[in-house]
Amino acid sequence: MIFQNCVQDQLPLYEPAITSLTLQSYSESWLQSYGEFLKPATLKAYRESLRNHILPSLGTFPLRSIRRPAVIEFVAELKKKGLSVNSMRLVHATLRVILNNAIDDGVLAANPAQKLGKLLKRTTPGANVTPLTAEELTVFLTTIREKFPAWYALFLTLARTGLRLGEALGLQWQDINFDSRFIEVRRTVGAGRIGSPKSGKSRTVDMSRQLSGVLHEHLKNRSDEAAEKGWNEFPPWVFCNSIGTVMNADNLRGRIFYPAVQLAGLRKFRIHDLRHTFATLLIQNGESLAYIRDQLGHHSIQVTVDIYGHLARGGNRAAVDRLDDTGLEYSRAVA
Repeated sequence: MIFQNCVQDQLPLYEPAITSLTLQSYSESWLQSYGEFLKPATLKAYRESLRNHILPSLGTFPLRSIRRPAVIEFVAELKKKGLSVNSMRLVHATLRVILNNAIDDGVLAANPAQKLGKLLKRTTPGANVTPLTAEELTVFLTTIREKFPAWYALFLTLARTGLRLGEALGLQWQDINFDSRFIEVRRTVGAGRIGSPKSGKSRTVDMSRQLSGVLHEHLKNRSDEAAEKGWNEFPPWVFCNSIGTVMNADNLRGRIFYPAVQLAGLRKFRIHDLRHTFATLLIQNGESLAYIRDQLGHHSIQVTVDIYGHLARGGNRAAVDRLDDTGLEYSRAVA
């Protein structure tokens, strides 16, 4: 793709090195300097956006020569490629963050990727929520238990707590309180790195009796495995690989999750949809959005409402019925 018609003459500059600095050179330097401060998943998303979309189109351009029309054309090309709106927003966010840092570094005076408005109109938050039905969840968990029994405890944990995959893989045995039946979510793992949960703080989630029993049995099996393999130290991780270290999420998807979905004969869904399923089933059982917010670790109830609020409509008619004056007559036709 050629943006020459969208790139204006460079501004008068006094620093030749900065003047010729390309977007690719700056982005590589920026990742080296700031990458360690990003969450693993965020860093991975930035790298993929740069490698697959931004650098092939804009990488060779001097940073100070990129103007708003070039960014608009770039976004239009993303749409032509068939990227979803959310994917386009992720790519755009990567470019915007890098250019904002270029402003902080004194390389740019303004960010040409700001305020793109309707070009990147966000989809409805709950539009991509595709939870399983209770029956589908039972089929999936049964398949995992029968075909991949070593990983049944992990997938039951995801289904009964709504934890993100990184949060589940980051669980240590010290985080589980079997007596009071709760789990402390203190960390997340991804791309081989340990970080804090997405909200930036730990949270406590309730543990069902079924999950408590399965995790207790999982602990016993892990103890037997450690003794059989002669491990010098008992692995602290609740869900670890064959050598006692943190399980790689991509390996888990490829070796366990995708084959299980196929064997179960279910429609395609993501591991993250188990989190949506957890929330949806709670709503169907009459639980409040405030409780679901706390379990999922949303930073505000507005996030929970935006994602799941449409599922709760009409679910509490009994609550408003209790406001009626019991002494007043009312028609059976509207009861």
